Amino acid sequence: QVQLVESGGGRVQAGGSLRLSCAASGSIFSINTMGWYRQAPGKQRELVAAITSGGGNTNYADSVKGRFTISRDNAKNTVYLQMNSLKPEDTAVYYCNIRNIGVRVEGYWGQGTQVTVSS
Repeated sequence: QVQLVESGGGRVQAGGSLRLSCAASGSIFSINTMGWYRQAPGKQRELVAAITSGGGNTNYADSVKGRFTISRDNAKNTVYLQMNSLKPEDTAVYYCNIRNIGVRVEGYWGQGTQVTVSS
């Protein structure tokens, strides 16, 4: 089992910045992918950004490229999402996710943190 605890959400005006953090604990495999997803009211959950355990590979949704940056500190088992130039359409609940990659893939979710961007 893996536990994920997110922090850093809140309310910000358009054009502002927020930094989300997600600390993982428990049975974390050496090979894993950590990422951030978001879900707005009435919409499906979507991938925002992901990063591999080596940190060399990142993936971003087209809508956030150039504005958001994902990073991780493996010593702390923590992943970050720096969000700049925020837009009202970024308003959503943001969820942290980890995928342990072994003989099979195990996925875990955090409880979510609300991000609200006002115009």
